[in-house]
Amino acid sequence: MFTYTIRRLIISIPTLLFIALVIFLLLEMAPGDPMAQVPLTVPPEVKERMREALGLGDPVHIRFFKWMQQFFIVEPMHLLDGLFGTSFAEGQQRVISWQTRSPVMDIVMQRMPQTLWVVAMSYVVGVLIALPIGIYSAYRQYSIFDQAGTFVSMVGYSVPPFFSGVVVIVIFSVKLGWLPSIYDTTHVVNDWESFVVQLKQMIMPVMVLALQTTAQISRFMRASMLDNLNQDYVRTARAKGLTEAVVVMVHVLRNSMIPVITVIALGVPSIFGGAIITEQIFKVNGLGQLLITAIQANDLPMVQTLTFIFAILIVLFNLIADVLYGILDPRIRYD
Repeated sequence: MFTYTIRRLIISIPTLLFIALVIFLLLEMAPGDPMAQVPLTVPPEVKERMREALGLGDPVHIRFFKWMQQFFIVEPMHLLDGLFGTSFAEGQQRVISWQTRSPVMDIVMQRMPQTLWVVAMSYVVGVLIALPIGIYSAYRQYSIFDQAGTFVSMVGYSVPPFFSGVVVIVIFSVKLGWLPSIYDTTHVVNDWESFVVQLKQMIMPVMVLALQTTAQISRFMRASMLDNLNQDYVRTARAKGLTEAVVVMVHVLRNSMIPVITVIALGVPSIFGGAIITEQIFKVNGLGQLLITAIQANDLPMVQTLTFIFAILIVLFNLIADVLYGILDPRIRYD
């Protein structure tokens, strides 16, 4: 397993480089000019000097390799400098946002906690709700609980976040007045009362994001459990006198989790994409809103960096899913 993990990490390097090249070239071909927002009163020679300062005068391949160097070498060194007080990145040019004129990774790290408060919590809640629903629905197939779960899951998977977000705002904020409709990103948690306020403003965005997660994973869990409940090893385990709880929760569940692991692992990076719409609705000042703002402002370094971070998450969680296969099923070997 260790050898396989190392081999996959090595293979991931050219994969990520190719993804980075595709992202860079696609954004290079996109229409728009970062100088378009500069006032018309600025002389052309000043605009040209500004373009050179932004690195727009260099050839495409030079800018790509410079971006890769900054992302993989300069930014990690800057992180080490901040953690240990060293000076490895002193004097090194970092990835600079065209819109804010500040380092891109500094802005990303400022927005990351807000996204994690909402996105990570919603995904954990969605998975924790989806797994028992899928297990019980499969075990009690065609029962009232199974039919109700199927109906709710289909509705939750079909309704887009921009609609469900508006619905919960109208119900819980406008009509009932129980929850705030706007997420206060400046709120600081330092005692129990402030934690309660944070919890209240998280409920609606977490509810909207967790709805789709629960709907998707519960359906996969139910289908996988139904496929394994009819296998020969289940009848053998029951014939040996094992209790129904041991048969279902140990033997069947372990084998059923193998395909579900893929859905859960690959859903981690994809939920950040879904959070883009939800963050816009609830005014969460996170990575989703940052990406939308960067696209509107034609801030290519910011868009490139955020998109590439999402790509890294996809490759990373693909690897995690493959490793978990071997842990859940001893028959799977990667030697």
